[in-house]
Amino acid sequence: MSSNCLQNYLAFAVPNSNPQPFLFPCHCNTNFVRPEQVSRLRCRKLSFGPLVPLAAAARSNGTAEDVEECEAREAVSCYLQELGVSNEESMEIALNSPKYVSMLIDSVRDLDDFSLWNSWSTTDDEKPPFKRKVYLMAKQKGDKGMLPFLESIGLTLSSATHLARYLSSKTLPTLIDKVKYLKKIFFADSDDGGLIARNARQMMMHLSISIDEDIQQTLSFFEKIQARRGGLHLLGSEDASFRYLIESFPRLLLLPKESHIKRLMEFLDDIGVAEGCKRQILLLFPPIIFYDIEKDVRPRLQAILKDGMKGKDFGQMLLKYPWILSRSILQNYENILIFFDDEKVPKISVAQAIKSCPLLLGLSVNKLKLVVEQFRNFGIRNQKLGKVIATSPQLLLQKPQEFHQVVCFLRDLGLDDDIIGRILGRCPEIFASSIGKTLKRKLDFLMGIGVSRSHLPRIIRKYPEFFVCDIHRALRPRMTYLMHVGLSKREVALMICRFSPLLGYSIDEVLKPKVEFLMNSMEKPISNVVEYPRYFSYSLEKKIKPRFWVLKDRNMECSLKNMLGKNDEEFSAEFGDRKMLVPPL
Repeated sequence: MSSNCLQNYLAFAVPNSNPQPFLFPCHCNTNFVRPEQVSRLRCRKLSFGPLVPLAAAARSNGTAEDVEECEAREAVSCYLQELGVSNEESMEIALNSPKYVSMLIDSVRDLDDFSLWNSWSTTDDEKPPFKRKVYLMAKQKGDKGMLPFLESIGLTLSSATHLARYLSSKTLPTLIDKVKYLKKIFFADSDDGGLIARNARQMMMHLSISIDEDIQQTLSFFEKIQARRGGLHLLGSEDASFRYLIESFPRLLLLPKESHIKRLMEFLDDIGVAEGCKRQILLLFPPIIFYDIEKDVRPRLQAILKDGMKGKDFGQMLLKYPWILSRSILQNYENILIFFDDEKVPKISVAQAIKSCPLLLGLSVNKLKLVVEQFRNFGIRNQKLGKVIATSPQLLLQKPQEFHQVVCFLRDLGLDDDIIGRILGRCPEIFASSIGKTLKRKLDFLMGIGVSRSHLPRIIRKYPEFFVCDIHRALRPRMTYLMHVGLSKREVALMICRFSPLLGYSIDEVLKPKVEFLMNSMEKPISNVVEYPRYFSYSLEKKIKPRFWVLKDRNMECSLKNMLGKNDEEFSAEFGDRKMLVPPL
């Protein structure tokens, strides 16, 4: 029931001092009316006004069915209050359990049809009124108010009936309190921007091992949500998924709040999971809430931390991949460690890869073998393999054909397999990039500033990292800066062809200080860097300035290449053995 609906209903007891001449509906199809406007009880858009109890209004101008339905809800509300439920909550439950109310009405009518109410009457006079009959019927059901409450939180009546059998030891107020708490920890701050849904899809997509019952139940829960319009995007929505959460994991309603659930929340605090992130873990792996901290969680945690992991890493790993605590994932973790040990990959590299991308733990060893075999074809094995997976563990998640597509793309550019292997070892992120959205766009950018296609293979060989530079935040601003200080677009393109690492230099940390020193202190034109763009690769403080001050002290002039392209011995031999001078600060 929405807060507006409840406010409408509660307005019965608190007449408005400013009458409005309209009737207004609730989403539960219950209508509220002013006494003077009861001609129609079905849905019309009306505003607040002085209100009377719905049953009284219905008796004035409503049908018999309207009267019975309203009296039945009042009877349910009264019964729930006897069970210890507050007046407000009892009204909310009665308004949001239409199937339960209809069931009571049908049961009462059945007894009426067979004139069986004499045995229910508490007096010798006449049979009880309808409202009393519904009350007695609700009490006779023996579910202690569980059925209407469970329906009011979204369960179907059949699911509620099944679940109510297991809640016989609970009181309704206790159950209501438990549900409020569960909603709080699972759905507080429910606007997650689709993050939970994206993580759920990733976890499902990269699962290729035999799974245990806990993960199977979680997948079944996901499938119920996915079947709804909106799919897994609704996973973080209380209104959409709480019902399926309870139906999939009914034991949630039996867990002790203080001694069990709150202890888990405290444990998540201890391992560094932020308050707003706990719900992500719970929704992506609800069975975790049933685990015993000492018997289940800590031993499994130790099994993960024994191989190069640190305690502070576990909270983030759990947040990225809550399934890490399941038995099947832990067993597969051992298999993965054995596999990489056989491949002679350093343990620290494996630990780094898993810490950065714990989704790897859902991959079967057979799946990993296919990917590693592709790497081996390009000379990536042992320590080189360790470097690749530590730097870009997401490569192991790829399908073999995805890796092959990038290889073919590079071959089409004129690069042979030896060069491709070196690129893979140096910048593995490239092979996890989209060809259309990333790689081709970077090449189009270069050709857009005047780099010819024939120069692309050389640029890629010398500086493959440009493929992972952002065009708008890195590449374009750097090229724009060089043109701003006096170079033409053609000159910038020529510099890139001669020295492609120029694409990766920071404006503030590299380009600007060296341009200013060149033009202001050395008093050389900016065009000098066109002939020798490698100038930007040398340290300003350790090489450029010291050598310039030596030449200036000797009143000598030379090109940037002659000044910087020689090693220390060659420079000393040509320009003398005098001690290199560094200008005072």
